[in-house]
Amino acid sequence: MAMPEVTLRGLLEAGVHFGHHTRRWNPKMAPYIFGVRNQVHILDLQQTVPLMDRALRTVRDVVAGGGRVLFVGTKKAAADYVAEAATRCGQYYVNHRWLGGMLTNWKTITGSIKRLKQMDEQLAGNTQGLTKKEILMLTREREKLDRALGGIREMGGLPDLIFVIDTIKEKLAIEEANKLGIPVIAVCDSNADPSGVAFPIPGNDDAIRAINLYCDMMAAAVFDGISAELSASGMDVGAQADLPTDVMPDDSGLPGAGAVPETLGGAEVADVPVLEGAVQSSPTSGVDRESLEQMVQNNRDDGNNAG
Repeated sequence: MAMPEVTLRGLLEAGVHFGHHTRRWNPKMAPYIFGVRNQVHILDLQQTVPLMDRALRTVRDVVAGGGRVLFVGTKKAAADYVAEAATRCGQYYVNHRWLGGMLTNWKTITGSIKRLKQMDEQLAGNTQGLTKKEILMLTREREKLDRALGGIREMGGLPDLIFVIDTIKEKLAIEEANKLGIPVIAVCDSNADPSGVAFPIPGNDDAIRAINLYCDMMAAAVFDGISAELSASGMDVGAQADLPTDVMPDDSGLPGAGAVPETLGGAEVADVPVLEGAVQSSPTSGVDRESLEQMVQNNRDDGNNAG
């Protein structure tokens, strides 16, 4: 999959340029504001386009190098889109609630993930010996852990890059990433604080269409990075597709011993490459039937002796 193309028209159609009311703004976002319309700040999309493209290329490079990307968006408008996009491209997400120490106290989080997997195995297996109340309590605990940690249960370590929607709500996640030196890509609205964000993307972080656009572009960049990683490892991406297996018929299905069909798959025999040493003319050219049958029998005897 190719890198997604960031266009001014696409951002306009998604409503990325709409900021917040003028009384709800952060002066640190002043360089990214184009103007005011109906007491609403309008973000400068001519800056958003190159900044978005830079962020997408960063995601691609990280994934191409074998890195992990963590999608973070716990607000109601973004939760479903974040989970769907991250799952679709094989990355990880947090969309319910950011637990304090989710990155800085990874050892404790690892223990909770291990507990979640144990409960999954227990509920999926034999629950004999447990009362209905015990099973209910175990199910509730499992659902609570899955909401908080289900998106990172297979991450296996700290992420190499974090993509955040709404820097105000995810302030704790950005602070933990900064403490660990993990780069942050974040959508910054007119009321956001871009401090601590390595790759800011000026844009609306409340509109559903805008959020969906961000997630789709990030997922496409991840796919492109995965393709680049497979190409660098020497693996043919096209060879991964399931191809039909050709089955050679046995001798009983042939028109005669040693006979060659006139066409192969609709193509003339003359158009098919012939192995070295093979007779390119008619199979019986210059050979009588008795000699031909003897040659076929000798070939079969040689094959049986070799087996």
